[in-house]
Amino acid sequence: MGKMTVTILSMGCGEDSLTQQGRAALEGADLLVGSRRLLEQAPLPPDLPRAEAVGAEDILSLLLASGAKSPCVLLSGDAGFYSGAARLLPLLEGEGIPCEVIPGVSSLQALAARLHTSWQGWNLYTAHGRTCDPVAAVCGGKPAFFLTGGDLGPAELCALLAQAGLGELPAAVGENLGCEGEKLHTGTAARMAEMTFAPLSVLLVGPAPRYPRRTPGIPDGEFFRGKVPMTKSEVRSAALGKLAVGPEDVCWDIGAGTGSVSVELALQCGQVWAVEREAEGWELIAANREKFGAWNLRLVRGEAPDCLGELPAPDKVFIGGSGGNLREILEAVKAANPKAGVCISAIALETLHTALSALEELGYETEVVQIAVSRAKRAGELHLLLAQNPVFLITGVGQ
Repeated sequence: MGKMTVTILSMGCGEDSLTQQGRAALEGADLLVGSRRLLEQAPLPPDLPRAEAVGAEDILSLLLASGAKSPCVLLSGDAGFYSGAARLLPLLEGEGIPCEVIPGVSSLQALAARLHTSWQGWNLYTAHGRTCDPVAAVCGGKPAFFLTGGDLGPAELCALLAQAGLGELPAAVGENLGCEGEKLHTGTAARMAEMTFAPLSVLLVGPAPRYPRRTPGIPDGEFFRGKVPMTKSEVRSAALGKLAVGPEDVCWDIGAGTGSVSVELALQCGQVWAVEREAEGWELIAANREKFGAWNLRLVRGEAPDCLGELPAPDKVFIGGSGGNLREILEAVKAANPKAGVCISAIALETLHTALSALEELGYETEVVQIAVSRAKRAGELHLLLAQNPVFLITGVGQ
């Protein structure tokens, strides 16, 4: 097997986009390996041996048993863009098999060309057989490009956008790019959600309108508040710092109130689920969600922990109100993800005691911080400091 040299060949978007380098590799091949569609597309003499295989392990097994000296493994699009090459290359290297990778024209490049635009500013995602959240994707501040397939085609992705209130975003779908039956559709996400597309389709959606990205601690006066208690700016900023929220994190905000923490989380992470039991809170959360463009914020109307069972497992959890169910809520968080980070806001000593004891009993590494903020208020020619209620932040790191 030491004499075998494998070529991983990017077939581009159909036969017409195959590069000259790729055609030369095909002419020198003694075996073709790939999916049935790609094997049928390859412009080769009919007597060249061909073997159908798709998974990286299956391809490797076939190559090892073939006795071929210069096989070509055919991959669609470009081998460097969400391709099976990412898994196949380490397997070949592990067997000590020399390999050459020939790049090709991806559907990303083809769609940009059809739209007469450039793609270097797009955020890139795949929904081809994978979990994909289009709402979080379009909240990234740039156009979002999606490879589609399986249960999430362009229509299904656009339907999720429309459900989140983003149906008016501009969208474009490229069907069968570079192949027979190619079509290009442009319009809104809501319009695309009503259409049917070929399995070989890609989607481009414009960025969602969004509050300018900034550090946590949005001024209190910018939120719709009503009479619902709100976590103040300084506490919000400290809580997000303790949680250390990342851009891909899934977050829960339990006892969300006005949604101020939920909004701040949504501007920093992938998904936020705001749990609130009071109707007035629901209205304020919805209003603040729209004002700040926090489209990746989902409102859950109900009481925790009863309504937590159907939510995706969290990476980070903020608890601003528990309705007396703090211990049960923490047990539910632990069951959903034992390693989730938790931050609890408390003003009462009893809540502090319950939070600390429950976290320690559940095996969390804990920390308690008290935040005491005073704000200056003008009194004639003087400024007087008025103390705000001190707040405890109790954090727990899952083990």
